[in-house]
Formats: sequence, C-alpha cells, structure tokens
Amino acid sequence: MVNSTSRLAPKLRASSRLIEEWNNIGWILTRTDIMNFELKSVSLAQAAEWEVDALLVLCADEVLAASRHAQDPVSVWVQSALAAKDLEEGAGKLLQAYGLPGVTARRLVFVRAGDGSAAQVRKAALAAMASLKGLKLKSLGVYAGSLAVAAVNALVQAVADASYVYTATKSLPQPRAIRRVDLGVTDAGAVRSGFELGCATVRGIELAKEWANRPANYATPTLLADAARQLARKSHLSAEILGPAEVEALGMGAFMAVSQGSEQPLRFIVLKYQGAHKSVAPVVLVGKGVTFDTGGISIKPAAEMDEMKFDMGGAASVLGTFAALAELKPAVNVVGLIPACENMPSGRAVKPGDVVTSMSGQTIEVLNTDAEGRLILCDALTYAQRFEPRALIDIATLTGACVIALGGVRAGLFANQDELAQQLQEAGAVAQDLCWRMPLDDDYAEGLKSNFADMGNVAGRQAGVVTAAKFLQKFVQSGQAWAHLDIAGVAWKSGAAKGSTGRPVGLLLQYLVDEAARIAAEQPARVEKPASPAPTAAPAAKPATPKKAAKARKKA
Repeated sequence: MVNSTSRLAPKLRASSRLIEEWNNIGWILTRTDIMNFELKSVSLAQAAEWEVDALLVLCADEVLAASRHAQDPVSVWVQSALAAKDLEEGAGKLLQAYGLPGVTARRLVFVRAGDGSAAQVRKAALAAMASLKGLKLKSLGVYAGSLAVAAVNALVQAVADASYVYTATKSLPQPRAIRRVDLGVTDAGAVRSGFELGCATVRGIELAKEWANRPANYATPTLLADAARQLARKSHLSAEILGPAEVEALGMGAFMAVSQGSEQPLRFIVLKYQGAHKSVAPVVLVGKGVTFDTGGISIKPAAEMDEMKFDMGGAASVLGTFAALAELKPAVNVVGLIPACENMPSGRAVKPGDVVTSMSGQTIEVLNTDAEGRLILCDALTYAQRFEPRALIDIATLTGACVIALGGVRAGLFANQDELAQQLQEAGAVAQDLCWRMPLDDDYAEGLKSNFADMGNVAGRQAGVVTAAKFLQKFVQSGQAWAHLDIAGVAWKSGAAKGSTGRPVGLLLQYLVDEAARIAAEQPARVEKPASPAPTAAPAAKPATPKKAAKARKKA
C-alpha cells in the first residue's frame, strides 16, 4: 500500500491573494460555498413572506390553470400578466418583478414548468436561475407547489448546477454567493425522498466536477489518490491505495504499459462503501482515471488537447458517487476501482506494435497508444472479479466515436444482460442523466484479431465505439452481469461553457438506490427459505469462484 503525501502537490503562483498550502486535499469535500437546502411545507402565500434575496416560483400548467381564483399577491400578479398575454406558454417562460407589493423578497421570478415532469422542471429552473445570474444573492427561496418526487430531485440539482462556479486554481476566486436555499412544497413529507436524493446527488456531482475541471498538474494520480483517502474518512467508506510495486505484483501489465511514459507514478484506488450486510455481494464501479491523455506516441493533434484533462471523467464520477453514497447511506455495498495514470510520450513510453500481458494473462498488441483507456480498464475489470460482484459497471471517456454517434445528450450503454441494461436506462431516465443502449454482436470483435497477440487494442475506424466495448468484454468473466458506459460525449462541455458536467453521477446513484430496493425485496425470500430441505436429488455443484475458474482454464 502506498502512503502518498502532499509534497508532490504544486502551489498556486503568488498573487494578491496567495493560497499558501495545497496540502489540504479535503477542502473540496468541505467547501464553504456548497449550497444548503431546506425543505418546507408551505403555501405560496407563506413563501411570499420569506426573508430571502429572491423568490423563485415554479408552476406547472395544470396548477396554474387551477389557481385562477387565488388571492395571494403572486397569483393575482400572474393572472394579470396572463390576461394581458405577457406570460408566454412553455416550460422556461418566465416573468420577473422587483419590489412586488405583498412579497418580502426584493426580486421575484415566476417560471412556467410545463407538464411538471422532471425534464420540464429542470428546464424551468435553469431558465429562472439564468435570469438571476450575476446578482450575488446570498439566500434564495424556491416555491414548487405539488411536484412529484422525481421532479423535486431534478429541481434541487438544477438550482445547484446553474450556480456552480469553479475556483480552485484562480488567484482571485469569486465563489458561488448563494449559501441557503429554502424549498417550499405543499407536502414536504411526500417528496422528502426526492429532496434527499437530490441533495446527495448535488454533493456527488460537484465533487466530480471539481476533480475533472482541475488542470492535470493539480489532479495527478497521487492527488487523486489523496482525495480518495480523504473521502474515505466519511462514514461507511474505506480506501486502499496501490502503487507501482503492488500493481506490478498483481501482473497488471496493460495498466503499467500506459503509465510507463510518464514521470507521475500510477495509483490504483480501491474505494469501498458498506451500507448492507457484508454477505450481500457488491456492485463494482470501475472509473477510467487517465489524468491527462496526450495520446502517447500516437500523439493527438494540438488543437483542444487541453481538454484531455477531462479524460479522468469516469474516475471523477466514481469519486462523486461515493461522496453521494456517504450522504444518502443506501443499503447496498459498492466497490469503486480507479486505475489512475497519465498517458505521455517519452523514451520509456509504450510503442505501437508492442505486446503487453494483461492481469488476465491475455496478451494485447498495442496498435494505437491513444486507445489507452481500454488498456487500464481491462486490468481493473480483471481485478474486480475477486469481489464476485452482483453487477460490474465501468465508466469511461473512451471513444470519440461515441461523441459522433450520440453527441452530448446520451451516454453510450453496452450491457451483456438485458435486465442490467434496462435497470441502467430506467435509472438514467429518472435521474435525467440519459443513456442509450448500443449493440454487442460478436461479429464486431472480428477486427480485434492480431497475428502477434491474443488481440489488438483497436479494430479500425468502423463502429469504433462498439469494438472498444467488445475489447473490454473479453476481460469480463462468463456469467458476470456487466455494463460499459462510454461518457465521452457527456462528461464535459467545450466552448464558452467549457467544464465538467459531473455525469453520470446522477445515473449511477439512482441505479444504486434502486439496487438497494431490489436487495431489500430479496431479503424476505431468504428468510422464508427452509434452512435444511429434505434432499430429493444430488446437490448441484457450487459455481466456481474466479480463482478456481482461472485454475481450471489453465489446466484446460
């Protein structure tokens, strides 16, 4: 195990506001500009009396139509605007007022929420928050009436997302001003589960954003490991950090090949969350942690190479998911694996044509050193088998081909079992963190054949997103429920809005919450099962463990 320290962490350049020591990695976990949400049962008239800097009122069309005769100040004002046709139809259409009589808040924003669905509420909240941007508000009131549980979750996330500000490496940071958000609904008890899930998701997304947004010299594998260790101080969490010597002893030749060109030592991060009984098999999440990807010897074009700091988006999402688990504490066991390294060109770097031996024993011809993510993931997938997971899910900014196929709307989903695929798609729909299932036909693997190794690491230009998934599937044990999320199109945005999205933390957390419910549903069946039924036939052989299966393959 490696005891990494902060001595490798760089310091920010001296400025008018010197940030002296970069040795408190945990500052991101306890940021002072994190929003504090409070859920309250109130009427619109009561919300109008809140002492906040601004009041945001969301109203679905159905509720708006039913409130024609309401006499509170906000409803009267809105009905007047509707009569004058000053409030357009459609989610996100809004009306603003300053100093409205009967409303304590100086600023009032009324926004239409369409049909009240999670998607429409998110659109409305983002529009309303955009109208308040730059006002340096310290407190915000949000009245949402009778929204559904999923819509409340979406509302909390949207308010936080719209106000997030990255400050970590700025000499004169201007962090988020809003500290307190009072969320008013008709019945707080009815939607509290959605509210709590939303708050936990915000914590996870913002941690993922922070680490993905940081420049590569402030997010080295060592610093990422330090962040995991700090995170593991939270309840129900633990962490183990493996360094080069331990990784070599495990035989992770593919992972080591990618990292060998960099001056930064690799780290293999193992995070554990125990929310259920230890006898319950865990879900294992594997996050690609290439903290900077030059492409190696197969070097990338210079244009936009700076965005390759986002190539650890999968790792960031695993960290974020664990931060959210620590907040929400669902009854499920989860293991997070993060192979973290840089992919750099040097005299020691792996070369096109080199053959490396993975932890599974399979050999790989490295035809393109810029297809490095699958090399570090394949060893992590092999390592994951020791936990005998109920589900194995890897998350990676893996292919540009996925960006071409799906753009920035949906992540690419590959799964070897229909049930797991459906569960992830449903979780993504609820969380408004969408994915789309892609094919895994065996014919796609034909291009991975090599004359000099068991397989090549690329298979040409056609269906590149699929062939990358087929490569990973070769390292998943037969019978293991496995899914691969290619998040290359959704993990970050380019252009003026450049920055991490924190996806797919929302999808992963919703899936794990759903999985906790499925585990709970399994428990009565286990209790009711007879302890020692009378034998009627010879007992079936026990399924082989990963180690026994490996021995059997060698003998064969």
